[in-house]
Amino acid sequence: MSENCPHVLIFPYPAQGHMLPVLDFTHQLILNNISITILVTPKNLPILNPLLTKHPSINTLILPFPSHPSIPTGVENVKDLPADGFRSMMYNLGKLRDPIIEWFNNHSSPPSAIISDMFLGFTQEIATKLGIRRYVFSTSGALALSVVYSLWREMPGRKNTNDENEIFELTSIPNCPKYPWWQLSPIFRSYVKGDPNSEFIRECYLADIASYGLVFNTFTELENVYLDYLMKDLGHNRVWSVGPVLPPDQDDNSGSLNRGGSSSVLASEILAWLDTCEDHSVVYVCFGSQAVLTNKQMEELAIGLEKSGVKFILSAKRATKGHVSNDYGVIPSWFEEKIAGRGLVVRDWAPQVLILNHRAVGAFLTHCGWNSTLESLVAGVPMLTWPMGADQFANANILVDEHKVATRACEGAKTIPNSDKLAKLLVEAVQGNNVEERRARASELRKVALDGIKEGGNSFKDLVTFVNHLREEATKIKR
Repeated sequence: MSENCPHVLIFPYPAQGHMLPVLDFTHQLILNNISITILVTPKNLPILNPLLTKHPSINTLILPFPSHPSIPTGVENVKDLPADGFRSMMYNLGKLRDPIIEWFNNHSSPPSAIISDMFLGFTQEIATKLGIRRYVFSTSGALALSVVYSLWREMPGRKNTNDENEIFELTSIPNCPKYPWWQLSPIFRSYVKGDPNSEFIRECYLADIASYGLVFNTFTELENVYLDYLMKDLGHNRVWSVGPVLPPDQDDNSGSLNRGGSSSVLASEILAWLDTCEDHSVVYVCFGSQAVLTNKQMEELAIGLEKSGVKFILSAKRATKGHVSNDYGVIPSWFEEKIAGRGLVVRDWAPQVLILNHRAVGAFLTHCGWNSTLESLVAGVPMLTWPMGADQFANANILVDEHKVATRACEGAKTIPNSDKLAKLLVEAVQGNNVEERRARASELRKVALDGIKEGGNSFKDLVTFVNHLREEATKIKR
């Protein structure tokens, strides 16, 4: 470790939507002369390959994946688990505490800081024990994290345990978010007082709040009011917004390929099909790397797409090992033949950044995951929202109510959409009266986002400030 090149341990949470932005941020740190070690378990190592190829100087710390009764043997990433697998994964990774401390103690030049995912709060205890700083990297936006932190700190209880629509009003947060019980974080809703797993998870969130600083994949102009709130709420200004964090080489598209897994359709074939379509005529439909639609949801979505007559790309995830495969992820047998030529179905992983940035794409039906939200904004593509859980309801609020670049289509992981209503919304998304207005707002946000990461922009300045901060902290430890 030198004064100008501090050594940092990066610990991503093993989920596609969490690993990719952390690795893109790591790329930025390397460009700013930060020495990096990345911690992963064996089966997550291939996800690092594009970054390691680009930056051979990166070291890896590969620790064996601990066993857990709720996680099938051979599974080390929540993309292979149903949505409720997040809790088991959080608790299980806590078992890496002692191996991490042992690695630090045996290292000739150990890291001067830990940057770990928002779901890895137990690393705060490690940092405290080692006398170094721990920083949270948030793959959610500032509003969503404000909501989550408020819930775990205040622990609001339900007045009626049978009322899933009981409203929770978070009065301390600007614009005072209100959510029915069923829209709150499923990890929070599953909390059981005294249960070891639940108490560990709560301690992780409280440890996030106590960490030395927060790094957000967001930008000031999108969430300024919530970033300001967090600084005031936390009592310090060590909150850096460095987003949107883009894939390396986004300009020539190479950084967008091979970013998450195999696909049933080659990226070149998808782009060739899009090339045949008129500008802004295609609706892209994707619900992220985690959500798997039930067969009934898939059927109504398929009917809606067929009725609408619009051109589309549907990215549909198959059932995982944790799903009842006969009930999830099955596309109706009639569908692909009926929409041949007008629609394209992609199973498993889709090259989303490439698709969104194509001139033919005019709207995005999305679950409002934060990565998808930012990728759509950077591409200047208006959205149709179908939030299903986690931070997605908060994200939809920002898109629909605050910035008016999206329209609500559906809500809830269990909700079955009405195919007639959905068909109408799909048509309006690319041909409606308000299309140009929404597109203009999306285009303006795109410009603001991209200007922010250029030299002199707010996100660029925050990145430089954070890097300088790491150097100063490393110097203190060295002394």
